[in-house]
Amino acid sequence: MDCAFQLAEEGLQAREVPVGCIMLYKSQVIASSRNTINETKNATRHAEINCIDQVIDWCKENNENMHEVFKQVEVFVTVEPCIMCCAALRSLSVSHVTYGCNNDRFGGCGTVLNVHNHSGFFDEDLKITSGIRKEEAIELLKNFYRGENPNAPFQK
Repeated sequence: MDCAFQLAEEGLQAREVPVGCIMLYKSQVIASSRNTINETKNATRHAEINCIDQVIDWCKENNENMHEVFKQVEVFVTVEPCIMCCAALRSLSVSHVTYGCNNDRFGGCGTVLNVHNHSGFFDEDLKITSGIRKEEAIELLKNFYRGENPNAPFQK
């Protein structure tokens, strides 16, 4: 989680929503990223999606089967993945998601919607660990929202 929090701090400094994510495969970090939504002007560039792209590239570079690798990937992220990211992680069959604070607006690991454990839809339930360094994750978000989002629409 240390690395994920460092990435979230970098995101805060870059005026992005401070979310950091790493993905481990056999105890090795094979992907690490932060949100790059404002930087890229692409609303889908969440930390988890950026990491998914990195894992796919890693698999190509290392001649690994992407589907088998994702089944063993462990995800560490500072904030509960949103519904979009949870659905992506689940469709790739990641083994475990560990996150800091809940995402009360868009959380897909159970806070708003549980995309992981709908009976009959997936073969196995996803392992989820929540609340790791929760207060620190909340504080980063508070620091961001105290400032101004440079890409927010002008108030009418």
